[in-house]
Amino acid sequence: MNHFATYPSLKSKSIYITGGATGIGAVMVEQFAEQGATVTFVDTNQKSGEALADRLNAHPQYEVSFETLDVTDIESLKMSIENCARKHGALDVLINNVANDHRHSPLEIDVQGWRDCLAVNLDATFFACQAAIPFMREQRAGNIINLSSINVLIGPKQMPGYVAAKSALNGLSKSLANQYGEYNIRVNTILPGWVVTEKQQDLWLTPEAEREWQKSVALRGRLEPIQVANMALFLAADDSEMITGQQFIIDAGRT
Repeated sequence: MNHFATYPSLKSKSIYITGGATGIGAVMVEQFAEQGATVTFVDTNQKSGEALADRLNAHPQYEVSFETLDVTDIESLKMSIENCARKHGALDVLINNVANDHRHSPLEIDVQGWRDCLAVNLDATFFACQAAIPFMREQRAGNIINLSSINVLIGPKQMPGYVAAKSALNGLSKSLANQYGEYNIRVNTILPGWVVTEKQQDLWLTPEAEREWQKSVALRGRLEPIQVANMALFLAADDSEMITGQQFIIDAGRT
C-alpha cells in the first residue's frame, strides 16, 4: 500500500463512494479507510466489492461496508445514502465516482441507449447529491466530490454521451457549490486523464494506444488510480476547507 499524506480531519468521517469495487473507486475506498474514515461503497460488481470489503475489514482499524447496488436504480441509491447517513450519524463526504465510458456511434445510438448512458454518468450523480445534501445541510458541513474526465476538454470520437454527461457534471458541481456554500457544503470536480485500471487495460489501453498517449503528455509515465485518490483525500480533508466549485485536472499535462 502506498503511504502519502495523513489527514487527521478525515479520521472517523463518514464517506460514501459509488462505483467503489474496482479501479479508481477501489483505491479511494482503501485510501479513505487507511485515513481512519468509515467508508460505505456501492457497486454492481458484487464479487469484487465483497472481496475488497473483506480484505480491508481484516484490518482491525478499518471500518468498511459494501452494498451491491445499481446506481441507475435511483430510489435504491437514495435509500442507501440515507441509510448510511442515519447509521453513522452523519454523511461527511459523498464521492460520485461511478461511470461507464462505453463507446458508441453518434449516428447509431438510439433513444434508450442515450438515456442509459446519461442514467449512469449523470443522473446518478445528481440524485446522489439530492439525497446527501439534506443531511449535510442539517450538519452545516459536507463535502461532495464528482468525478468528471479530461475527455470533456478533448472531445474524443465515439463517446458523445459520456462526454456530454461528464461536461454536465462540471456545471452541476459549480451550481451546487454556489447554492449550498452557505451551509459549509463544498462541491468540487476531479477530471482524470487516462488512468491505468484493469478495465482500461482489458478494453482500450493497447500498447499502441499507450505509446500515442505518452507522446501527448508532459510527464512520462502511467497515471495510476492512487494519484486520483490522493486528490480526493485532499479535497475531502479540512486542508482544502476554502476550496469549492473548482475543477482539478490530473492528466500528466495532457491538456
